[in-house]
Amino acid sequence: MKLGRNFFALAVALVLPAVFSGPAFAQGLDANALLKPTPDSWPIYHGDYSGQRHSRLTQITPGNVGGLTLAWAFQTGQATQIKSSPIVANGILYVSIPDHLWAVDARTGSQVWHYTYPANEGLHIGHRGVAVYKDSVYLTTPDDHLVCLDARDGTVRWNVVLADVKQGYWTSVAPLIVRDHVLVGVSGDFDNIPGMLKSLSADTGETQWTFYSTPPPGASGGATGGNMWITGTYDPDLNLVFVGTGNPTPVLAAQTRPGDNPWTCSVVALNPDTGKLVWGFQATPHDTHDWDAVEIPVLVDGSFNGSPKKMLLQASRNGYFFVLDRTTGKSLLTSTFAAVNWSKGVDKDGRPIHNPAKDPARDGRLVAPDEGGATNYRSPSFDSKTGLLIVSSRDAYGIYFSKPEHGTVGWAGADYGVFGKAVLRAIDYQTGKIRWNHDLGGEGAAAGVLTTDSGVTFTGDSVRSVMALRTSDGATLWHSAIGFVGNAPITYELDGRQYVIVASGGALFAWALPEKSSNPAKSQ
Repeated sequence: MKLGRNFFALAVALVLPAVFSGPAFAQGLDANALLKPTPDSWPIYHGDYSGQRHSRLTQITPGNVGGLTLAWAFQTGQATQIKSSPIVANGILYVSIPDHLWAVDARTGSQVWHYTYPANEGLHIGHRGVAVYKDSVYLTTPDDHLVCLDARDGTVRWNVVLADVKQGYWTSVAPLIVRDHVLVGVSGDFDNIPGMLKSLSADTGETQWTFYSTPPPGASGGATGGNMWITGTYDPDLNLVFVGTGNPTPVLAAQTRPGDNPWTCSVVALNPDTGKLVWGFQATPHDTHDWDAVEIPVLVDGSFNGSPKKMLLQASRNGYFFVLDRTTGKSLLTSTFAAVNWSKGVDKDGRPIHNPAKDPARDGRLVAPDEGGATNYRSPSFDSKTGLLIVSSRDAYGIYFSKPEHGTVGWAGADYGVFGKAVLRAIDYQTGKIRWNHDLGGEGAAAGVLTTDSGVTFTGDSVRSVMALRTSDGATLWHSAIGFVGNAPITYELDGRQYVIVASGGALFAWALPEKSSNPAKSQ
């Protein structure tokens, strides 16, 4: 690795916090900035509302990506792994882990401020990130609070409760801002609690509406569960928010919840002003294997079978790839993208057909994918030039058992992994066919994916490296062994220099071309 004169800047960034007083910071981040992100920002969890996690920056290309060098690094000083996607706005980068949030100078990696949430009883399983709007930062907490901070200094403006942690709820999702709505999915996997998506006022934290994916408290009938673990996407033309929902409960003891169990393991389309359901599509009817369908609903406008369509793509945890008409929720295409043996095929509505022979049993059932899924929370990326959805996937088998002596609620069973192989796959959205595969070198990977207009794909493998691939064919162009990559890379351009940010352990690494080689021309 070539560090050169960047090494001194790196050392300073690691040990000396900076005080930021740039005039651009006071401008805030308005609704228009979220609708039309600028090259110097990454203002939303996915980069923009579409969920494509694709950048139009072109400074780093297949031809020069091999010259990437470390521009700066930031150490949180915490043992907890960074799983969040940083937000960049007005030259400041915001990165979080459970109970902690840092504001960092996006040019140098120097700390601006650090907020610590009080000790709590929530489940500290990871944190996906924050949201920024105007001059506020919104942070969810393990014990189900939403905290609004002053983006300039990290002081608390308000703190509201989203759900009761004692009932089994927790929160790790990055909020989604739609105008004055702060949309927050509530997590949890215990029995008898319904899935929730809440909308709160960006100014006051007052609850505007609550959507329940399964019957709300006090209602009778149907499964519970269906929580929303991952940030959704938004179509401003249709004024629809799209969110994936989690598994039903009880999880493996499914005899108490007959039927399809809507809207668990589904993609739902909601009106962000009212929280009303417009349509739903169920990826796994009557799930018996803990396959959340919370994977990113990626929004794509283009031609499909010769006709213009507003589409939604999802590579789901159950091993199926879906293309939906996002105006109606109707299926356009359903195919598999990983090893699948659990269904009887696909019905007339494009939904996999539940096969009771693959339900958990006392003597075990070999099922593909396993409980970890054919993919999971790892963000995919869509490149419109190639028509490829790049997905961190797994071919994996597990044995599912039912254990009635454990009771009729909860898991009442177990699953044990047998085999797993991590593969980065490029799915042609027009056909569902796999265009190329890239072996990630192990049983599982935790990194999401970033693509750029220049034809470079960034991700992490299973053997402790960040890497760049050629988007068209998956060929390796560059890699660096920084440790296990636990989040999805982001990119932005400041002062004519493009940065790629990736996390490993408790550190953020910023990669860029050497300054003397950087192209000062602004990218699109």
